[in-house]
Amino acid sequence: MMHPGLVSNLQEALLNRKGAQQQQQPDNGDESNDNATESTEDSLEFDASKPILLVTNSDGLDSPGLTHLVEALVLQGLYNVYLCVPQSDKSVSGHSVTLRETVEAASAKIGGATGFEISGTPVDCVSLALSGALFSWSKPMLVISGINRGSSCGHHMFYSGVVAGAREALLCGVPSLSISLNWKKDESQETDFKDAVSVCLPLINAAIRDVEKGTFPKSCFLNIEIPTAPSSNKGFKLTKQSMWRSTPNWLAVSASRYPTGHFLANQQGGLGLQFAQLGRDASAAGAARRLATQKKNLEIVESIGAAGKSDPNRVKKYFRLEFLDNEQEEIDDDDLDYRAVESGYVAVTPLSLSPCIETDIQTAASDWISAALPAEQ
Repeated sequence: MMHPGLVSNLQEALLNRKGAQQQQQPDNGDESNDNATESTEDSLEFDASKPILLVTNSDGLDSPGLTHLVEALVLQGLYNVYLCVPQSDKSVSGHSVTLRETVEAASAKIGGATGFEISGTPVDCVSLALSGALFSWSKPMLVISGINRGSSCGHHMFYSGVVAGAREALLCGVPSLSISLNWKKDESQETDFKDAVSVCLPLINAAIRDVEKGTFPKSCFLNIEIPTAPSSNKGFKLTKQSMWRSTPNWLAVSASRYPTGHFLANQQGGLGLQFAQLGRDASAAGAARRLATQKKNLEIVESIGAAGKSDPNRVKKYFRLEFLDNEQEEIDDDDLDYRAVESGYVAVTPLSLSPCIETDIQTAASDWISAALPAEQ
């Protein structure tokens, strides 16, 4: 039991503190003072006369491609620019989403644009941003995903998180662009991202202009691939998705490197639950990135049995995925995306959501099904 006088003093101090906070922040009925503050800041920066742009990526907040792109868009003073990016690198996450786990949204700001870091995938970022649950708006004029470090040509589009972010926007009915720089080790430099922004900015402005006019294509999004030397590119070229790919190569990792009891051996949940346990203060995003980076650097995949079961005879193996030299197509077609990029062009590839299949493939599949199934079926 505390002394009655001490209790009285504490109550008075709390009341005075509450009154001071109410004077600094008008009560808008929101249960969260943090949310009220963010809403106030958004309303001060928002200009209703300007289009809303949502920028996402797959590399995270610290990506130079994102930084230079956002700074350039804000500097033009033409748009309301918002961010929604992963808290950690999700470059090869494909079109994956986070289910049955809590997703954290931590406030973030770079280059004069505000938004959130999300403890999920690029698709999570776009889906949440367009849901109306995160921002006061739910439909921007355009979604821009990038600029990604590395090519997303050919089959890489199926793995690419940056392409998936743009695809998700189109699924939600919002025009979108995905942008990648053909980064090459020992050849590319960080300043190339700034040049890449200068290259693609006219196309971004044109897209926004035509979305407003209603003349931008509604049945596809555009994947933009910028060559390794952006400043010396040969111009834009309309291209087709190729069959270009790298060869996946799984390498066995010595079990002695990750002994029994290693922290990864007991990971039954995903990062989302761990991120959700972090505080929602300004340091949460940094802490989340550090946690993700520590685990990402290990780059292993562990074979894990059923949760809660302990078997000393159960075999565990560790592997690491690497991609080998690129497999080049034999088709001599300069309109393929990777050929255009390697030739120094900025490849612009329209990507559709339509599941249509080429006629010859449809015929072959139909013939096989007819032959394989009984006639009555």
